[in-house]
Amino acid sequence: MTDPHSFLDAPEGTREEIMRATYLALCEHGYAGLTIDRIGEEFPKSKSLVYHHYEGKDDLLLDFLDFVVDRFEAEVPLEDADGPRERLDAVLDHVLATPLPQGRREYLSAMVELRAQAAHDEAYREQFTRHDRFFTDRLVHLIERGIEAGDFREVDAEGVAAGLVATFNGAMTMRVTTAEDPVPTLRPALEAALHEYLLTPGASRGQAR
Repeated sequence: MTDPHSFLDAPEGTREEIMRATYLALCEHGYAGLTIDRIGEEFPKSKSLVYHHYEGKDDLLLDFLDFVVDRFEAEVPLEDADGPRERLDAVLDHVLATPLPQGRREYLSAMVELRAQAAHDEAYREQFTRHDRFFTDRLVHLIERGIEAGDFREVDAEGVAAGLVATFNGAMTMRVTTAEDPVPTLRPALEAALHEYLLTPGASRGQAR
């Protein structure tokens, strides 16, 4: 759900350098073609350092996921200066950005490949559960703020947030696994649904596009 370039373009320390190397190798080779050796080829220091820190590919990838989730959580502010409507618009703008930048496409492709491993690997499943739970909780907080401010209707905040996260994850998967981008059609339909179900009667959609 986040673009890693902002914190991977200038890695600080060995771990961040390994994380960047992992990301670059994963984008180029995919999960099936990924090896420690290929990660080492993207690593600016001795390849032996990668082997020193990690027992194998999945051990490294799970740390990579942990790293991404930690950074995602750190970048989401607990409180926002903007009102709830404007913040929700900003979330839609970020997650459903159109057109999809190439760097974001590569990142989403990598995340979709790793999420697929969660279907049969408990360790991956726990990481993605943590990621989705955090994002859902932040949306619940946002929706509850909007209800308190009178901007949003008295809705089931948990249900709306869970629906949004499921929609975002579905759009993310479709954007990198199909030839057609669903977002140009999805975005206005989602905004209309939120306008009818979430925004208080007579309210405008703020910055939504």
